[in-house]
Amino acid sequence: MRDIAFGQYYPTGSPIHRLDPRAKLIFSLLYMIFIFFAKSYLVYLTIFTFIAVTTLISRVPFRAVLKSIKVVLILLIFTGMLNLFMYRDGNVLAEWWIFRITDKGIDFSIKIMLRLAFLIIGTSMLTFTTTPTEMTDGIEWLLTPLKYIKVPVHDIALTMSTALRLIPSLMEETDKIIMAQKARGAAFDTGKIHERAKSMIPILIPLFVSALRRADELADALDARCYNATPHRTKMKKLSFSYRDAIAFLVLAALICFIMVDAYHFITPDTSIASGLDYYLVEWIKSLIAK
Repeated sequence: MRDIAFGQYYPTGSPIHRLDPRAKLIFSLLYMIFIFFAKSYLVYLTIFTFIAVTTLISRVPFRAVLKSIKVVLILLIFTGMLNLFMYRDGNVLAEWWIFRITDKGIDFSIKIMLRLAFLIIGTSMLTFTTTPTEMTDGIEWLLTPLKYIKVPVHDIALTMSTALRLIPSLMEETDKIIMAQKARGAAFDTGKIHERAKSMIPILIPLFVSALRRADELADALDARCYNATPHRTKMKKLSFSYRDAIAFLVLAALICFIMVDAYHFITPDTSIASGLDYYLVEWIKSLIAK
């Protein structure tokens, strides 16, 4: 559990950290939407370059970025294997019982795993570079239209940001409980499946008790400070867009345009697995080999 990186904040003071939280939330939403339009490996390589450059600029440790993938590695592998055996189109390479491996199935499985990995890394950068307070203000601003239908926008934003903030704390608490139970002779890595599931009960019960106690203490702290006691609260730091947000928007817009050009095949595709912009990547590699 100590490898959980999602929800942590790394205060490096980089230009990415200084972006407006509203802009980062909008950028993250656009990124999550348009990454599913990626088709060719050249686009995936471009997305990887975009993430790598963003990580370098933000000065977030690469180890933390990789930890965000490690948590869902089993899910990525399972998703890839499921698509590998269930994808029916393409030339059959191997077949057994109801399972079939095709060339297009391999291609699709690799791309779906890359897509999910880039999605997790990209969204994790939001929590790495945004404080809970900024997250609350940004979410509240995005949900402002809901105020006209009497939706408690501020409470929703506070709940969401607090939940993200408490993820690392709960994971740390879980790790402490596991170590304490192991010191008492508990075994979590041996036995049958139902025995392992049963052994999780001494972990879950203290964890729920600790989470409820932490929530109760947080509520008392908010009440003691008269938080949200007035309908029109002022903010110590007012949000404002700057030239950095405009530059970031232009970079993201260029990436989105590049993805959509390939997705809709504005460039004539080849009929093989390598299609769209991959056609030109393959031709370039062939020319290098020929030389």
